[in-house]
Amino acid sequence: MRRGFSVTVLTALAVLIQTLAAAEGASLVERLGYPPETKLLIVHADDVGMCHSVNTATFEAMTKGWVSSASLMVPCPWFPEAAAFAKSNPHLDFGLHLTLNSEWRYYRWGPVTPAPVVKQLVDGEGFLHRNYIETLAYAGADEVEMEIRAQVQRALSFGIKPTHVDSHMGTLFMRPSYFEAYRKVAREFKLPYLLPPPTLNPTKMLDPRRRVSRNGTLKEAEASGDVMIDQLVMGIDVAPDKRTQTYLETIQKMRPGVTEILIHCGKDTEELRAVTSNWANRVADARAFTDPVVRKALDEAGIQLIGWSAIKKLQYGEK
Repeated sequence: MRRGFSVTVLTALAVLIQTLAAAEGASLVERLGYPPETKLLIVHADDVGMCHSVNTATFEAMTKGWVSSASLMVPCPWFPEAAAFAKSNPHLDFGLHLTLNSEWRYYRWGPVTPAPVVKQLVDGEGFLHRNYIETLAYAGADEVEMEIRAQVQRALSFGIKPTHVDSHMGTLFMRPSYFEAYRKVAREFKLPYLLPPPTLNPTKMLDPRRRVSRNGTLKEAEASGDVMIDQLVMGIDVAPDKRTQTYLETIQKMRPGVTEILIHCGKDTEELRAVTSNWANRVADARAFTDPVVRKALDEAGIQLIGWSAIKKLQYGEK
């Protein structure tokens, strides 16, 4: 009883110290226990569970390369393989890539929730809508919340202990009511969630009339103590043979703070080539972050790799 009480008191004290540090304007790296000039990097692989090629490439990049975090697509056909790997490797950092879209031409998936219950989320073929425009046109926030909660619950039922959540194709950032559902579910399960940081330039996909406003919902999330990383690098638009060099340049330019580089891994297989036309970029990303040249660049720049588990511990006092 005394030991349990002590642990509880220490946990509460740690949370209090972190809260006071945040209130005093400490940077995120300082709140994580590092000097203010530290460069922390999350190399994050999306789309795990999408197909076997993506799974095997990501597993290799996490165990033999420099990928420090990844997120699982629960509705996808190869999720069980990814879940088994995550469960058997609890030291690795796996979050959930909350999925409301099924974008490929022939390789499709539906919601975790029975389709008749979330009719607004599915198209005429019974699959999740192909893109955020269709989702916005048909789906209300109530069904969005229902589905993303079901995805978290399904992951938990497979024995996964997720470190965080983020949003496939950014759909949950496209409307304030979607973002509130995302934030609500994340907090319900004590999971930090990816927030689009203020330095992120909107891509062509992001409709400025619909994405979360920095003057509204997003600002409220920051004010409530939800953790926001400092930089997010995503959507690098270069040819496969130039991707490693582009990542090296990105590493060289990194500033102090917490940065996430978002990548997509894949093996060059008939499966991946049949699924997506951007297969070569995925193969190049996997190659880059298993390349010793990239590891050397990280070391020379004094960059330390972390995962979302560190942010989860900061925000909720638990791993």
